[in-house]
Amino acid sequence: MRTERAISGPAATWLKKRNRISTVEIAFWLTTLLPFVLFPSYLSLASQIAIAALFALSVDLVLGYAGIITLGHAMFFGLGAYAAAVLAKHGWGEPLTGLLAAALIAGVAGFVTSFIIVRVQHLALIMITLGLGLLTYELANSFSSITGGTDGLSVEIWPVLGIFDFDLWGYTAYGYALAALFIGVLAARRIVNSSFGLALTGIRENSARMPAIGSVYRVHLQKIYVISASMAGVAGALLAETTGTVSLDTLSFQRSADVVVMLILGGTGRLYGGIIGAIIFLVARDRLSDLNPQYWYFWIGLLLMAIVLVMPGGVLGGLARLFQRNAK
Repeated sequence: MRTERAISGPAATWLKKRNRISTVEIAFWLTTLLPFVLFPSYLSLASQIAIAALFALSVDLVLGYAGIITLGHAMFFGLGAYAAAVLAKHGWGEPLTGLLAAALIAGVAGFVTSFIIVRVQHLALIMITLGLGLLTYELANSFSSITGGTDGLSVEIWPVLGIFDFDLWGYTAYGYALAALFIGVLAARRIVNSSFGLALTGIRENSARMPAIGSVYRVHLQKIYVISASMAGVAGALLAETTGTVSLDTLSFQRSADVVVMLILGGTGRLYGGIIGAIIFLVARDRLSDLNPQYWYFWIGLLLMAIVLVMPGGVLGGLARLFQRNAK
């Protein structure tokens, strides 16, 4: 079997160019600082958006880039949340250590389950990921002495770096979550704009042809699945640490479904699709639940159908086609 070689020449130049941060991205990250100044009363919502965006980014790595359809990624999100919470419950509430523990535990779970994931496709893959998610939820409910069961856990988290307390207004929570999201985007950018990322795209498009060019595609899928699981675990730990609570909801099917909706809204296979989708979904949920707490999902459903019909590639996909049309 042929071994893969590092990309060089024009292809390497093209990848390096793709990996550069554009002025639009710089402007976007600058706007993420505006809630500190203009919308301080919405900092709690902003921190939830940043956490959801990191979770969506982790799912996009496997769904949008590698083509692994998953409806059970909340398993890793919840494992990360419980890892940080249980650690804090037993006397160690240092937040950065909690993130590392969450990434490790979720990554190990991702590695173990990846041997099943890479051997199935399509409907079987959906059912396997869904089953794993439901199984983890029920296990967490069964071990209520550790997880708190339906009551959940309330924990006390130490100040970030021993300096920044998690205040009532959400300044530290948003800054902490935003920093984690920024690091996550940088890591994801490095992954997708590399030879490894190109191999993932090839697997998504036609996995049967990848061995013909010497690509061990199952190994690639396992690697990205473990990376995605670790990132989802970090997102879950962020939620537990910034809110001081964790419940079975972090492992629920609803959370897995919501993150897929976010990706569809923003656009799969696009670095910022999950972020844009998280903003749209959570802001809409916040506004619509104020109008009608019982039936706000009705309006989310209408919004989702409208975007799918008008912009099949999500908001970013629609904007990309619009710019291409105007450039002609």
